[in-house]
Amino acid sequence: MSKRRFFLVAGEPSGDRLGAALMEGLQARLGAENVTFEGVGGPMMEARGLSSIFPMDDISIMGLGAILRKYGHLKARIRETAEAAVASGADALITIDLPEFCLRVAKAVKAQGDMRTVHYVAPTVWAWRPGRAKRMAAHVDHVLALFPFEPPYMEAAGMECDFVGHPVVTEPVATDADASAFRAAHGIGDAPLLMVLPGSRRSEVGMMLPILEDAVTRLTATRPDLRLVVPLAGPVADTVRAAVASWPGQPILVPPGTDSAEAMATKRAAFRAADVALATSGTVALELAASDTPMVVGYTMGWLSRQVIGRMLLTDTVNLVNLVSETRTVPERIGEACTGAALAEAMAGVLDDPSGQRAAMATTMQRLGQGGPAPGLRAADAVLSRLG
Repeated sequence: MSKRRFFLVAGEPSGDRLGAALMEGLQARLGAENVTFEGVGGPMMEARGLSSIFPMDDISIMGLGAILRKYGHLKARIRETAEAAVASGADALITIDLPEFCLRVAKAVKAQGDMRTVHYVAPTVWAWRPGRAKRMAAHVDHVLALFPFEPPYMEAAGMECDFVGHPVVTEPVATDADASAFRAAHGIGDAPLLMVLPGSRRSEVGMMLPILEDAVTRLTATRPDLRLVVPLAGPVADTVRAAVASWPGQPILVPPGTDSAEAMATKRAAFRAADVALATSGTVALELAASDTPMVVGYTMGWLSRQVIGRMLLTDTVNLVNLVSETRTVPERIGEACTGAALAEAMAGVLDDPSGQRAAMATTMQRLGQGGPAPGLRAADAVLSRLG
């Protein structure tokens, strides 16, 4: 069998996870000795055999203001990545999420030849800027969609598209016994436990930390027995650790450790042990749903991004559990509504009655492929079936 070669690009932890699952699927279908990988990725993709041409978090930038400030740097990285992709002679370029960067790489690659381009994670054209799909179709051949309602949007714009599900549905989750052990190890007992998830991108963490601190301070003032746990994401671990040191309640920190089975097990146990999570909006909502952990979601951005995106938004929710389950059970406070007072009030309501979200979380997992073939394997099959 002739070797297949793929050039993959991911720029944030969630993309690193998707890329690693896809790589594992390709290795399972082709044999590890028959497939090679180049590109940009993080520790999970590197563990599957990718040697990143530069650090992944070097391009993990979001928000219009942050992108404009780093525009020269990002433009150079786009050019560098596209040139490396073309030089690799890969069978396909597979870009993963981070459309601000990845779709520009795909465009630059197409301008230099006819390499097949695949984009993993459909853009949220159902939420805002629907014209992105048609523009994307000029330089993307195939889209791998995480959600079952997305393929019609992509196909209408002229691209091939397959729903492949989300790897979160096959990842291990902690048991009630694990959660009890976590509580015992940290002396939590039966006290209410709040998990705070500030995010994994530097730009979003910088925006969200002051708001989250305000929310936590307000909530602990009315619930003095409340305990806090804060999992640390690798790229922002030091920033978050320093910020939460002054928060009330001496938060329990769960250090990052994607290469450590023990560290990952501790993080999963913390997810399961929490009574409610206060999370920056994103794919972490699916991890919480898999752990059956009720949540409140917040998100804000710079003034410029709020003005532009606020005028384009086509949906009344951006929370993935609400969208996939077709409910609105998860409270979310977005943009100007994302204040410490609003988040604290929502968390108090969930702590008083956490049961309302559980049916929606179970529906979300089922619709994303829980119990079926691993999404990474489905993604690999989709790529190979259309590769020719």
